[in-house]
Amino acid sequence: MRPSTPLGSRTADNGAIGLPKGTRPLRVNFQYLIVIGLVHLASLLAFVPWFFSWIGVASFVISYFLFGIFGITVGFHRLLSHRSFECPKWFEYCLALLGTCCLQESAVWWVAVHRRHHLHADDQSDPHTPAAGIVWSHFGWLFLVNRDHLQKSTYHDYARDMTCQTFYVWTDHKVVMSLIVGGHMIAYFAIGFWLGWLPNSDVMSGVRIGASVLVWGVFLRTALVMHAAWSINSMTHLWGYRSHELPDDSRNNWLLGLLVHGEGWHNNHHANANSASFGQRWWEIDTGYWAICLLQKVGLARNVVSR
Repeated sequence: MRPSTPLGSRTADNGAIGLPKGTRPLRVNFQYLIVIGLVHLASLLAFVPWFFSWIGVASFVISYFLFGIFGITVGFHRLLSHRSFECPKWFEYCLALLGTCCLQESAVWWVAVHRRHHLHADDQSDPHTPAAGIVWSHFGWLFLVNRDHLQKSTYHDYARDMTCQTFYVWTDHKVVMSLIVGGHMIAYFAIGFWLGWLPNSDVMSGVRIGASVLVWGVFLRTALVMHAAWSINSMTHLWGYRSHELPDDSRNNWLLGLLVHGEGWHNNHHANANSASFGQRWWEIDTGYWAICLLQKVGLARNVVSR
């Protein structure tokens, strides 16, 4: 373990430790830049009146919680990254597919990067430390090639339990990921089309509601779930209070704790990474943990680590 440093010492000066290892020479990953850029541009269509519908808004609210909680928070993070509970293998794969639809790369990639973050939190080998700047930690780290911490050759070092499973190797292929994401987009449009067409058998109403559901339930939701996850990488290592004195700069941020399904209680999480529960005080609301408790009640989660 690294020696403890004064609170905030690594983040007080933007870029104090420089960019992490494996990022030079700096070369832009245009594939990431284009895909993430297009998602954000498409999400802005939510401000165009033609794409507005209450069905679209409802699809956004439901999808933000469905994919944000069960895809990223419960699936990618607490189950796959930290194994804080167990579940049937078929259900684990369903959660992994939900996470894949959030356009945050494959399950094995996400887990490998996150485990490396915990191992090297806020030092030179941390993939997204704010000590290299808040823009870097929020999303800049995604847009470079030659990043040794993001290469498939390093997967086995951090996600050995997943790289030996055919399902995760299969879903790590770009073509397969594209089919998964594209398939769920088609499903959203089709459901919206059916809901719009059903009352009067009007095709144009179906097209408009289908497009509305696609914009609100997929593009806007995906963009906001991205920023929710990215804000944990950046803001919870910069602003908040500390319940545990740790060698890293992790903090509990009450706003993100409420908005990002309990993930904002990040200092608590770093103090006990394998716990399914991030909230440690009565007012540290953790909807991610509530979701796991619900799964436990219906028999889909077992051996939950609560502290």
